[in-house]
Amino acid sequence: MVSVDLRSLILPVGIVRNFEFVLTCICFSLVASEGHRNSSYWAWCMFTWCFCCFMTLFILILEFTRLNNKVPISWDDFTTAFAVLATLLLLSTSIIYPTIYACPTCIRQICASVVSWICLGLYAIEVWLALRRPGEISGFLSTVSGLLKILETFVACIIFTSLDPTKYNLRGLQWCVAVYSLCFIFALLIILLTIGRLVSAFPFPFDKLVTIYNIVAAVMYMTAVVIWPLYAFETYSRPINCDSSCWDKLVVVTFMTAVNVLVYIFDAAYSIKLVFFIRQE
Repeated sequence: MVSVDLRSLILPVGIVRNFEFVLTCICFSLVASEGHRNSSYWAWCMFTWCFCCFMTLFILILEFTRLNNKVPISWDDFTTAFAVLATLLLLSTSIIYPTIYACPTCIRQICASVVSWICLGLYAIEVWLALRRPGEISGFLSTVSGLLKILETFVACIIFTSLDPTKYNLRGLQWCVAVYSLCFIFALLIILLTIGRLVSAFPFPFDKLVTIYNIVAAVMYMTAVVIWPLYAFETYSRPINCDSSCWDKLVVVTFMTAVNVLVYIFDAAYSIKLVFFIRQE
């Protein structure tokens, strides 16, 4: 039997989620009413608003019907991880969309940009409400390592959004794309395994496996942060005319690669300290 929990809608986090759902729905409705744009950045912004909207609605429905208690995952960990991810997604979208598509006479684009920034604030409030509850959030994704995994996958998504598969036919650039893809897949797999509480099924220590992965991923990203700008900017120089969007995407990929290499290095160092030093004391 399915029972309802009206209290889930009137708690502070429930009220925040209701506003998140309504405002993200308004965002993608405003942008969709302007028509489709053949751009990866436009698709990224639309994906962000739609994903946050429907995932928030999904969480509201499961908590309202109390079906979240029957889900075989750490629910508090899942909702906290989603709120952190949504905050990062909306931060990127709230910067990208008005920068590229808004203008002084574009009323709908300006409204969508303002509402997107409000949504960003709401998801940040949800993260604050979740993390200030001592003892309720204890899963992997609420730890430093878990949050770093979310950040790594988020940065990889920005990189994928800026890639143009028709241009990168050199082996050096293909290696970099392989690095981005493999690290993204394994980081996402680690997140899914921890949320699904499947790590205990491994016949060897999962934390040591993650530590080895972090070291390998950090080394792979170190090669990418050198190879990508070396091949990309040598092959595709900055155009003289004003249409430099392709070159700008190369700059974005270069910058986000540098960001992710720092995140992976920090993640590897933190996991080594946690697994091989702190636990031995």
